[in-house]
Amino acid sequence: MFRRKNRTLQHNLRLASVLSFVAGMVNVAGFLAVHRLTTNVTGHFAFFTEEVFKLNFSLSFIFLLYVLFFLFGAFVSSYLIELISKRRIDFEYVIPILIEVAILFLAAILGNELVEKSPNILVCLLLFSMGLQNSLVTTISGAIVRTTHLTGLFTDLGIELSQLFFYKKKEQKRKLHASIRLRLTIISFFFIGGVVGGVFYALIDLYTLFFGGIVLLLGLTFDYFKYKAILMKRKYLYKNKK
Repeated sequence: MFRRKNRTLQHNLRLASVLSFVAGMVNVAGFLAVHRLTTNVTGHFAFFTEEVFKLNFSLSFIFLLYVLFFLFGAFVSSYLIELISKRRIDFEYVIPILIEVAILFLAAILGNELVEKSPNILVCLLLFSMGLQNSLVTTISGAIVRTTHLTGLFTDLGIELSQLFFYKKKEQKRKLHASIRLRLTIISFFFIGGVVGGVFYALIDLYTLFFGGIVLLLGLTFDYFKYKAILMKRKYLYKNKK
């Protein structure tokens, strides 16, 4: 699921399912807690521009911080992946995901206190984690999968749906259907994650974020044991060939 080389549609579908589900949960739980978007920065940049125009520089600085924390998360994720991959380690994605898990757990534990005393810190933490995740999934999938916001996805989906009327060759249609399936998977799981996040938030507040972190850990565990199973199968086949 998290491998960078020799990726298939199934790898991207699994990656999209897990990470878009988590992003949907964070998006809804964060918004219900602090009434701020916590998975993308499009709206925050618009608010930043508006407050600058009003000469309300203190509030504009807050919105700028939101944007910068998302950017910093993306930078840290990409930097770590490239740094670790230079050392020929197969699991270069593990560290960024564990950092995201740690942030989600921290936000779950301190979230209610932060909402009362320093809600902007909570927003910055969640935006950092989503920048981290979006950079991770973009790097791993070769910019095919993005999971933290839907604007570009709906744009691409609209374009590809229109192409169904014009693409006639079998190979073109196969690739187009695969791409549409991937985008629908991301949108669906983002929506499902949002619904689950809303239900859990009504019951346990920001402790909902624990569930998001657990989903990521389960994804890592699945990937690790599948990788080990593939290595064992290769060793078995190699021995039988001798």
